[in-house]
Amino acid sequence: MHIVCLRSVRYSDSKYILSAYSLEAGRVSFLMNDGKGREAVRRRALTQPLALVECVADIAPGRDIHRMGDVRALTPLSGLRGNPVKCAVAMFIAEALGSLLRESQSDPALWKFVERAIVELDGMDSRKTANFHLWFLYGLGRFLGISPDVGGYSPGEVFDMADGIFRKTAPMHRDFISPEQAASVALLERMTLDNMHLFRFTREQRNATLDGILRYLSMHYAPLSGLKSLDILRTLF
Repeated sequence: MHIVCLRSVRYSDSKYILSAYSLEAGRVSFLMNDGKGREAVRRRALTQPLALVECVADIAPGRDIHRMGDVRALTPLSGLRGNPVKCAVAMFIAEALGSLLRESQSDPALWKFVERAIVELDGMDSRKTANFHLWFLYGLGRFLGISPDVGGYSPGEVFDMADGIFRKTAPMHRDFISPEQAASVALLERMTLDNMHLFRFTREQRNATLDGILRYLSMHYAPLSGLKSLDILRTLF
């Protein structure tokens, strides 16, 4: 089984539960033994947030928590572990994925998107990562089926958060953002892994754009309130 590790939670004095997203079965959870010695240290290192792992797993139908056997790194991620900036981005991405990816079904296209993003972040110059979380969350919306319609954008329009479209005038409800913020939505559509570092935002603009993406994802897919790593990310970028 191929998995991306998301979060570990203490289950007992000697066990913990690893939440992960897998290529073969979607969202899965494993009961893990702390163990002793080098094997315990190795397994802990292999299952840190956003680690890409290949393992033998006993997936029992009808059970919420499964058993994991032999485990090895699918792709070594030395860049994420040795850099505090990229580590903070990884923690945020893992926490957001933990809230968003709750479906227990396979989605190979979504898995490939997440896998590629992690590998690219690992190898990226940390000075170019300021917009990575914006690109990632916006791109994730396409695979979740909630991507906004930005084809008809014209400067000066507002963005209707409820319907996911631009409008020339404000809708009757309150779920819209101003023309100044709406311009950032159009920019996100043009952002790629290769050019994301060329998009210049002030700290205020970047945080406002992030708040808009989180609000949109919460409205259309799953709540993203209470992300513990969010404040750390704001101080960095």
